[in-house]
Amino acid sequence: MRRTRDRLGDALVELLVQKPFDDITVQDVLDGAGVSRSTFYTHYRDKNDLFLSDAEEFFESMATALSRFGDKSERVAPVLELFEHVGEVRPFYNALVESGRMHDVMELGQEHFARGIEKRLSEIPRARKIQPDRRGAIAHGLAGNLFSLLAWWVRQGMTLSPEEMDKLFHKLVWAGADGA
Repeated sequence: MRRTRDRLGDALVELLVQKPFDDITVQDVLDGAGVSRSTFYTHYRDKNDLFLSDAEEFFESMATALSRFGDKSERVAPVLELFEHVGEVRPFYNALVESGRMHDVMELGQEHFARGIEKRLSEIPRARKIQPDRRGAIAHGLAGNLFSLLAWWVRQGMTLSPEEMDKLFHKLVWAGADGA
């Protein structure tokens, strides 16, 4: 089941780089994945459901990576890893922008990262001075800043390295969080 879902998601991603989302048919995805129509509809309502489910899985995995792997640093989000990934899939990122799907993806990512950051803030000793009832608000603000930085980074041609962006983001995090 997992492999089938992965094949369908991979086929859609490959197609998105080749043509606009609206021009992609479910049959195109089926042909690319080598999956039957009945199998597709067992898992998804339509290609939009596939697209959003795939993005949801990616962001859930990425946003919780530090907590899941027991990271002991003061990093609140895997910024380095996210920026490296975006750098590696730049044609896909550009296709999302061209297809008008980027807003949906960024919004979904921001929500997942807000939850992941809130969890990290509860795990990091340095963040213990942040009142628990404020962690959610702070996490949402930080997630918004992260995705704003990501958009800026791409528009600027990714001239700073993912490592530099990670350091910059976390410098901003702790400058604000230490004062909160």
